[in-house]
Amino acid sequence: MIKNIVVIGAGTMGNGIAHTFAQSGFKVNLVDVSQEALDRGLKTITTNLDRIIAKGNLTEEQKAETLGNIATFTALQDAVGSADLIVEAATENQELKLKIFGQMDEFAPENCILATNTSSISITKIAAATKRADKVIGMHFMNPVPIMKLVEIIKGYSTSKETFDSIYEMSKTLGKVPVEVNDYPGFVANRILMPMINESIETLYNGVAGVEEIDTVMKLGMAHPMGPLQLADFIGLDVCLAILNVMYDGFKNPKYAPNPLLVNMVMAGKLGIKSGEGFYDYSESKKAEKVAKMFSK
Repeated sequence: MIKNIVVIGAGTMGNGIAHTFAQSGFKVNLVDVSQEALDRGLKTITTNLDRIIAKGNLTEEQKAETLGNIATFTALQDAVGSADLIVEAATENQELKLKIFGQMDEFAPENCILATNTSSISITKIAAATKRADKVIGMHFMNPVPIMKLVEIIKGYSTSKETFDSIYEMSKTLGKVPVEVNDYPGFVANRILMPMINESIETLYNGVAGVEEIDTVMKLGMAHPMGPLQLADFIGLDVCLAILNVMYDGFKNPKYAPNPLLVNMVMAGKLGIKSGEGFYDYSESKKAEKVAKMFSK
C-alpha cells in the first residue's frame, strides 16, 4: 500500500503535487536543491490553502494537518528511505530527468514506484535510466494541481500491470480522474494542446489579430475557460517550447515545429507568469490576481 510519498522539485508543479498528496492524508517529503526553493514552495502551499479556507472548503485544522504532513529535504538520499512512491517534478529537461531517475533508483527502496510528471518525454526512455523499468510510470498532473481533476497515467514499454493499477487506483484517492495513456510524444493532453497554442502564436506572429483578440475568440467562440496565449503564459513559454521540441523530434512533423516568436520570447526570458512577462504583463499585483482567479473556480 502506498503511504509515504516523495516529491522531487518544489516549483509550480512540485509544490502543487505535494499539496495535493498532503491534503489527502499522505506523508510527503518534498525535495529540492536549495532550502530557499523549499521555503518558496511551502509559502505557495500555505497561500493556496488559505484561499481554499476563504472559500469555505477547508478548516484551519485541516490546513494545519496538511502542512504537518510535509517535511522538506535538500538531499535526495535523506528523503527516500521509506518511500513507497517518488514523483519527480523537475524542469522539463530530458538529461536532468535521466540523471534524477538514476539517483532515485540508487537510493529508493526496492519496491518503491518511480513516477515522473513529465509533460512529453518518453516514459520508456526515462525507465531505461533505472534497473526497475517495471516500476516506472508517468503521472502527468495538470496545473494548478490542487484544482485540476485530470491526471494522465502513462505506461512505459515495461511498466507492469501491478504498477499501473496501483497508481491508477491511488490517483482516485487524491480526488483526481486518472486516464490511461500510452507512451508517445506529448501523450494526449499536450499532443492536442501544444499545436493549438503554437498555431495561436503563429496567428499573432502573422498579424492576423492581437493577443487579447485571439484569446477572446477562443474563450467566447470555443467556450475555452482561458485563451491559448494566456494559458501558454500560465504553463510557461519555456515549457511549451520544450514540449514542442520533444514532439517535433519524436514525430519529425513540421506541424510541431515551434514558432519563431515563441523561440525568441524564451531566449529573451519572457516566460509568462513566472518571469513577470509573457504575452501578458504580470506585475506582482496582476500575478496575484490571476492566480487567485484560478483558485476561485
